[in-house]
Amino acid sequence: MALGDALIALGGSFLAAGIIARLGTRIGLPTIPLFMLAGIIFGPHTPGLALVDNPADLKVIAALGLIFLLFYLGLEFSLDDLVQGGRRLVLAGVLYILLNVGGGLAFGFAVGWGSREALVLAGVIGISSSAIVTKLLVDLGRLGNPESRLILGIIVVEDVFLALYLAVLQPVLSGADTFAAAAISFGKAFAFLIVLTALARWGTRLVNTLVTTRDDELLVVMFTGLAIFTAGVAEELGVSDAIGAFMIGLILSSTKAAPRIRQLVHPLRDAFAALFFFAFGLSIEPGDMLSVAWPIVIAVAITVLLNVVAGVLAAKLNSFGRMEAVNISLTVLSRGEFALVLATMALAAGLDTRLAPFIAGYVLVLALLGPLIASRSEPIARLLPGGRKRPGRGEPQEGDSVP
Repeated sequence: MALGDALIALGGSFLAAGIIARLGTRIGLPTIPLFMLAGIIFGPHTPGLALVDNPADLKVIAALGLIFLLFYLGLEFSLDDLVQGGRRLVLAGVLYILLNVGGGLAFGFAVGWGSREALVLAGVIGISSSAIVTKLLVDLGRLGNPESRLILGIIVVEDVFLALYLAVLQPVLSGADTFAAAAISFGKAFAFLIVLTALARWGTRLVNTLVTTRDDELLVVMFTGLAIFTAGVAEELGVSDAIGAFMIGLILSSTKAAPRIRQLVHPLRDAFAALFFFAFGLSIEPGDMLSVAWPIVIAVAITVLLNVVAGVLAAKLNSFGRMEAVNISLTVLSRGEFALVLATMALAAGLDTRLAPFIAGYVLVLALLGPLIASRSEPIARLLPGGRKRPGRGEPQEGDSVP
């Protein structure tokens, strides 16, 4: 592709993603599925204007989106939050993962697309979208609610699981055909994680010296280089660029420059992540989603059921009532960026061709449906048997003494 054509395609992709998302956000829709929808609309598989004929032309740009997404997640991750949450918070998160990932794995084997495909589907169905969940809590004004701390705790536990899951999944997707080959591949991945974990634990002073500067320009150059370089090394070792980016973000999160890095990386994360979702949409043919419509419907129904069960159990475990249980269940329902990360890995590994359109349709439905029903959790709770309105501030709670 000529330079002029490449620049027009890239600029047009940004604009298309931005315009579609801007229209959607006016009616309260999250941006992640809208970016993906823009890629489908202006992709080579849809009649009309095709901004990019070959999705591979945006491969490196899309990879940067994934790197900055996971890098930012590592920066935001804190084991201290997990420890301070206590045993019940961790137990609620583990319970949520066991139910949803277990249900996703069962669904994956039931559709019969293959064992590796089933492992991908387990993660797709089992892990909610941190971006959509946290944005929901802010937009709905629920950060101060008592159950919101539990919701954020579940997300943190999911992040821990995701890091381990990606490390285990990559050797499986690499197609190792013997146990020895799989063991060697996993050993390299595990050793890489150990080295980065040790660096996070004992090498903070060295990393801090490397990135310490008062000049924002130099700081951006340094952390961008670290994120991309580490992701590249991880990819070469067969670990996945995503986990490399996550780990270097985790390491930098303990440095003095971490607050500035979080602020400076925001524009990079937002811009390149939009292209990551857009590029994924380019690879999807709308007709293929229709061919897997019934599996999508069944997976969405399973996800809603499992989230309700997990939300009720987590609420009971933490002595919350019906309203809090409904909030927990509906807030963590959305699926988004992590499902698409797994879909990208599946595409690169050459897995069943039905997997990508299934994940695209599944994410589109839940990323749109989740926020809409989460915003109506109070009337939904009142419709349930024994439902009641959440007491307002200053109103006595059930069991409180009234003077």
